[in-house]
Amino acid sequence: MNRPIRLLTATFTASAALLLTACGSGGGDEGSPDKIKGAGHKDSKASASASKQPGAEKRPEVELPDSFRADFAGWRNSDPKKQAILDDGKERLKAEYLAIIDSDVQSKAVSFYNSQQALTSSKTYIKGYVDNNHDLIGKARVFDPRVSISDTGGGVLFYCVDESKGYTLDRKTKEKTGTPEDVNPVLQYRTTLKKTPEGVWSTVSLETVRGGCDK
Repeated sequence: MNRPIRLLTATFTASAALLLTACGSGGGDEGSPDKIKGAGHKDSKASASASKQPGAEKRPEVELPDSFRADFAGWRNSDPKKQAILDDGKERLKAEYLAIIDSDVQSKAVSFYNSQQALTSSKTYIKGYVDNNHDLIGKARVFDPRVSISDTGGGVLFYCVDESKGYTLDRKTKEKTGTPEDVNPVLQYRTTLKKTPEGVWSTVSLETVRGGCDK
């Protein structure tokens, strides 16, 4: 995808840096892909619904349209705490995609799953698409999640996104633009998360590194 410049941060804990080279800290011990598919572009929405996690705050249900799909592979972990981080991290990315598709810079779902620097970064990123009247189509493959919990109880989540089959669509001209051939279509997302009093793992810092993963 031909993406606007994302606001980056280098504010990561020591545990986040260690996660880059750590062995056995991958997100999945169950490798089945998790495909997220919606019911149609015009009907895409983020509506409040009860969380599957007992006692947790109600989470926005983020449903992507048929025109754009995010395929999550290996987002399973036998540790319930790490799985909770994976679940909210996944919804954060989906909410960002949906906000672009719906041209909604003030998306409630984005604000729900992001805070601090990550919220500023996401809104800037979404606004770049909205200002240019761009949509997202195609699909993204989201894989190799690596999750850990720091000594202070914070979450660290790194994952890879292959955008080679995702495209930016000009809403007016209908011109479709993909990642240039000389640019690596795979990015690594490096995020840190903090658990709110309501039990939501909110992403507080976010950085993307192009070429940080293997396809």
